[in-house]
Amino acid sequence: MSLSNSQFHDLVDATQRNLEDILDDSDADIDIENSAGILTLTFANQHQLILSRQEPLKQLWLADRSGGFHFDYDEQTQEWRCDSNQQVLSEMLSALLLNHTQLPFDLSALYD
Repeated sequence: MSLSNSQFHDLVDATQRNLEDILDDSDADIDIENSAGILTLTFANQHQLILSRQEPLKQLWLADRSGGFHFDYDEQTQEWRCDSNQQVLSEMLSALLLNHTQLPFDLSALYD
């Protein structure tokens, strides 16, 4: 079954909102901006991590200084998975956040 546009937008919105909530509850120094479906995280070192929706492809894109990654929603596992290496979004984000902040993050609530 393919996601409808409405389902896709709801999933991206929930993922971004959950990530914002997790980061807001942390002690990390991260500037968070969410505008028009683009979530931008700016770290103390001025590096940015950007999560954006790509509606035509129904993908969630993640951009970081280490590269760009495209995630498809896996309806069976209810997780975003990278289309190139099948890594789960929460695992990749956790590693990137640790790299930028030197703090561990529990992203298990990312898909709630």
